Amino acid sequence: HSVALVQGDALGGGFEAALSCNTIVAETGVGMGLPEVLFDLFPGMGAYSFLSRRVGPTQAERMMLSGNIYSSEELYKLGVVDVLAPKGEGAAAVEDVIRRNRRIPHARRAMQRVAQVGGSPITLDELMRITEIWVDTAMRLGEKSLRTMERLVRAQTKRANGDGENDAPAMVEASTSEARQAVRFQ
Repeated sequence: HSVALVQGDALGGGFEAALSCNTIVAETGVGMGLPEVLFDLFPGMGAYSFLSRRVGPTQAERMMLSGNIYSSEELYKLGVVDVLAPKGEGAAAVEDVIRRNRRIPHARRAMQRVAQVGGSPITLDELMRITEIWVDTAMRLGEKSLRTMERLVRAQTKRANGDGENDAPAMVEASTSEARQAVRFQ
């Protein structure tokens, strides 16, 4: 049983990594989203497969094409986040999840197997085919998309270095309306 702990903003691959886990624990006040649409790409490392099994294909597609950043509280209400922990208490919440699952190891394993039988298990073949589509799409990106991507990378780098606490989310939020316009006309 895999558990993801989200203590800070998880955008793109970070959110996809969390989605690949059985249980997502997130602290309050963090944002998560899939901003790839802002540079005319889609999250191609499993987001659709994992998210659609949590919220359904239609909602997953809406979330992926919006480019929005969702709060951990919103994602908890949608059923994407399984455990919502107060800021600074995420690690303790993960320990609690582990402790509770240790008490019911056979039931937990059986429920995971039942979920795969009742739903459709995510296969390596599915993920590889999606990755191939992502690579084909990425290879067709134009100059405008690449410039947008570079701006996002610079904002994230500044934020990681402590030079601009909120630059990356602000950049994503500022570009969201532009991305919605582009998606609307495609």
